[in-house]
Amino acid sequence: MLPSDPTNNARFSASRTWWLLGALVLVAMSRLWRLAEAGAPDFDSVRNWQITQQLAHGDFSQLFHHGSPGFNLFYLPIAVVVERFVVFQTINALLSVAGLGFFASWVSQKAHLSGPETAGLTLLGGTSLLLTFSGRDFTMSSLNLVLFAGLLRSHLARLQQPRPNALPWVALWLALGLSVDYKFLFTIPILLVLEWWQADGLWRQPRTWGRVLGILAAPYVLLGALGWLVGLPWYRWLAFYVRVALPKTANLAGRQATLQPDFLYYLRYLGSFESPLLLAGLGLAAWLVLRQWQTGGRAATRQWTVLLYLLVWATLLLTGMSLVVKAPRGLLFAYLPLAVLAVLSGRRVLPGWALAGVLLAAVGQNMFRIQRELYAPLPTHYPQVAAWLRQHGATRVASTVSLGLAPYLDSQQRLAVVTDERQLAGLRRQGVQYVLLDGYRHVAGVARFDSLQAQQPVAAWPEPLLHRPLLFLEHSEFTGLGYAETLAACQAARADSLPLRLYQLQ
Repeated sequence: MLPSDPTNNARFSASRTWWLLGALVLVAMSRLWRLAEAGAPDFDSVRNWQITQQLAHGDFSQLFHHGSPGFNLFYLPIAVVVERFVVFQTINALLSVAGLGFFASWVSQKAHLSGPETAGLTLLGGTSLLLTFSGRDFTMSSLNLVLFAGLLRSHLARLQQPRPNALPWVALWLALGLSVDYKFLFTIPILLVLEWWQADGLWRQPRTWGRVLGILAAPYVLLGALGWLVGLPWYRWLAFYVRVALPKTANLAGRQATLQPDFLYYLRYLGSFESPLLLAGLGLAAWLVLRQWQTGGRAATRQWTVLLYLLVWATLLLTGMSLVVKAPRGLLFAYLPLAVLAVLSGRRVLPGWALAGVLLAAVGQNMFRIQRELYAPLPTHYPQVAAWLRQHGATRVASTVSLGLAPYLDSQQRLAVVTDERQLAGLRRQGVQYVLLDGYRHVAGVARFDSLQAQQPVAAWPEPLLHRPLLFLEHSEFTGLGYAETLAACQAARADSLPLRLYQLQ
């Protein structure tokens, strides 16, 4: 029971804050541990880094890459003063921890969690394998979590205390999210469902519509004008949405469809790679809400508690994302709500000591998986490839599909990415001296290098990071493969013990 005395309340809040900060420090350590040795096997991380460098040098041609101008501009001031890839990784890792803290502190306050419960929630969500993986790359995921936490905080406040000035704050967080990542589009149907369920008449006020639509349109107008000033078509950002939803041609892996219903993919992933508490908490929370509904009627479900609110989000995210092409990052917004459901429902049926024990066991299991999937394959061998090239005076290099080598090349070296071995003849005439047959091609499902693979390499290195199941699953959105097919592709790729093979172009 919460203390009612103001002095005790202050002490309780301070204690909870210290527990939260302690847990965040532990999560930060897990995100930063051996980060400099991790490299960046995924293409998008390095491409994002390259774009920030281009912006810093005045080249805005890729401002709307991936429909994420806000992300690129956010890191622009940093790119002006620093170039090292690991610096951007580090900042992004700390940003992901900040997003976790922003979310956990809100839940702790709204649900009146104790200090240990707050720490348990923070550690359970913060040691999620996917959130740890995405918290060590350089993509939009970390900034997404900060903005998503802000969106949920503002929207729950709007539902609990309907006021005309509440919706513009929701629109502001949503507008910021849309400017950083197009994946915030997936939050709009859920917000509409919640608003329909609320049905409090707030939307009947014309002024509300005008303010909300004006806020949502502002980034598209302002950043669209910026793009036009630097020579880009005014519709470039919106055209990206169309291209993602309705691609005209298949991608390099042969995947073209965006709809791909499979309601088992995420359940199988969560059951195999994340804590079993996430699915258990979802089921238990659903049972608790159903029981409340049966006893109190529909009116009971309009009393928006954190448990009910996040149950709606987690359920609709899990259902909606199962309809489109899938990868674990498709549930990026669901992992923390699922962790909350596990804690909030668990405290309803377990004594405090039992809940603490269950959470500690779950966090321990998460750390075991992090060690196996993320730490054990370290260090990356791309620096050794770059060192070999420098020793042999190579200034022009090609790489198959991957940009993993790029952060380790010096300013005199240039890297070209090839997606078909037939491109090598033209690159050789342009002065490219070596080609790296990168095992990332297996991860991305691009198999167009059979002739090159049959030749004798001048050097070769292992790269266990390219054999991890999570990396393959994270690219199943690109390849279009199902869960079992993706893991089978990973198993087949492990037959290549030296996935980094360097060939001289003659």
